[in-house]
Amino acid sequence: MSLLRACSLAALLFALPALTLAAPGANTPADYGAVGDGKADDTKAIQAAVDAGKGGLWFPKGVYRLTQPIVIDLDRVGFTALSSDGTARIVMAGAGPAFKFVGTHKGTAEPKSFQPEVWERQRTPMVDGLEIVGAHAEADGIEASGTMQLTITRVTVREARHGIHLTVRNRNIIIGDCHLYHNSGIGIYYDQVDLHQSNVIGSHISYNAGGGIVSRGGQVRNLQVGTCDIESNMTPDGPPGANVLLDCAGGSIAEVAIVGCTLQHNNQSPGSANVRFLGRGTPASGIEAPEWGHLTIADNVLTDVAVNVELKQARGVVIHGNTFGPGHEHDLLVEECSNIVIGANTFDRNPPYFTGKLAKAQGGLVFRKSRDCTLTGLHVNGVRGKDAAVLLEGCDAFNIADCTIFDSDGAGLVLRDVTRTRVGGCVIRGREEGKPGPALRAGGGKGNWITQNLLENGWEVSPGTARVEGNYDGK
Repeated sequence: MSLLRACSLAALLFALPALTLAAPGANTPADYGAVGDGKADDTKAIQAAVDAGKGGLWFPKGVYRLTQPIVIDLDRVGFTALSSDGTARIVMAGAGPAFKFVGTHKGTAEPKSFQPEVWERQRTPMVDGLEIVGAHAEADGIEASGTMQLTITRVTVREARHGIHLTVRNRNIIIGDCHLYHNSGIGIYYDQVDLHQSNVIGSHISYNAGGGIVSRGGQVRNLQVGTCDIESNMTPDGPPGANVLLDCAGGSIAEVAIVGCTLQHNNQSPGSANVRFLGRGTPASGIEAPEWGHLTIADNVLTDVAVNVELKQARGVVIHGNTFGPGHEHDLLVEECSNIVIGANTFDRNPPYFTGKLAKAQGGLVFRKSRDCTLTGLHVNGVRGKDAAVLLEGCDAFNIADCTIFDSDGAGLVLRDVTRTRVGGCVIRGREEGKPGPALRAGGGKGNWITQNLLENGWEVSPGTARVEGNYDGK
């Protein structure tokens, strides 16, 4: 073994205990009378350990039963971190969060907005390496308000209501390497919260009946969701759910990136979606104009829900580089939106995934009452049971370029009451074993231009709808 390798190995072995084991003389719940046998009520002992203000609280292997929330009042107790090496379980047998962090930060993330006590006593509370299990219908995992730089890592929350509940106001949150599994509510809940700068990375968020990552109202900005598996966060007997739900009603949500994730399941739940963004509009010139969005959905795999991506009253959205398996109702549903760019994505019926009951999945892209949008480089294949693989209704000022639409039951592209839209450079053919029909149909509307496309089996365009030139029917 080389000297370099030997030194590297020695350094790693030396570092490991610091990562997984408590230092000698560590502050532990047992020091305050906690039993950790899963039967005794350890609430008072753990609260006393936090209130002692020693900072780090290490949980050795054991099962710690709580009947009330442990409140970490950061301004009173000072810097606090709760940690274990994955061998400690917290059983929350009462209502509310197992751990509730309360800070006093009321400013933004700008340095000048901070009061001195935030940096001197409160910054960067942490939870690491704990499992939290709910044993009460209203038990939650972790709740936070007024915090700065809350960091939650290697935490499991299961069988609770909400996994991580963010309320009132927080800044600069990191949630990483966590498992939020089979909770009756929401995995990560942005609940009417004012929260800028939060990162959710490398986590499994699945089988939470009320949604995976849900933001409702409040003022949420700079939310980054990356390299997560987000799966089946809805239930057939509940309201329409989503793996990621961003709902601006009563607030605003913007500056969001969902990148490099797998989002999927389950199609048995009515109204299920992988990503659902519900914006809101303001009256402008007598119409509702969308004003929230600023959303990027890139390089993800999405499949097996009713609608893979739904946008309503959104503005400034980019969807690019994703792989879509057919949604059972729609791959993409865009309504009352503007300034949407749909780039190079594949919407494909991959045979191994869509046999048996899943063969009924329809897929397809629908745009309604939307304007000023660009669709470019799309590959759409295998839409079933629909008049069109890509449908535009009541839309204005779209640029549809260099798209490939193959093997669908109906027409490849249909324009209904569409105005000022260009379709150019596309290749569209129908399902070879199906009934031949026109590749493109357009009716109503005006001021459209359909040019330089390869449209197998021709096209049907109502008089006055569009200028049609330079197209080829493949014959």
